[in-house]
Amino acid sequence: MSEPVSEYPTVEPTSPQLKAAAETFALLAAPTRLHIVWLLARHEYDVGTLAEHTGASVAAVSQHLAKLRLASLVAARRDGRRQIYAVEDPHVLTLVDQIFAHIAPDGTLAPDPPEPRHPARS
Repeated sequence: MSEPVSEYPTVEPTSPQLKAAAETFALLAAPTRLHIVWLLARHEYDVGTLAEHTGASVAAVSQHLAKLRLASLVAARRDGRRQIYAVEDPHVLTLVDQIFAHIAPDGTLAPDPPEPRHPARS
């Protein structure tokens, strides 16, 4: 009899993995940065447009983008004189989609999916 295949890793994360994951979550813990990543996961924008959408200043959005780019969560390309930003990493796209599927519009937890997905409950 074969073991069931799980989408969850079965090997415990290493210390470097835990550190990198914690740093990524810390970056996304700022509401404005999370909003920027959510926007860029859906469309490409320049810094001015991101500032309009988030309500933050252009300078503040630029600082957030610099941090997100250093962490490779956001990519940039030149379009004439403007920098255009986007999220291209499929893991980041999944992470952002998953968290907002988990949080209802009023900020409470969204209802659970119909079947438990935790491997211990399989």
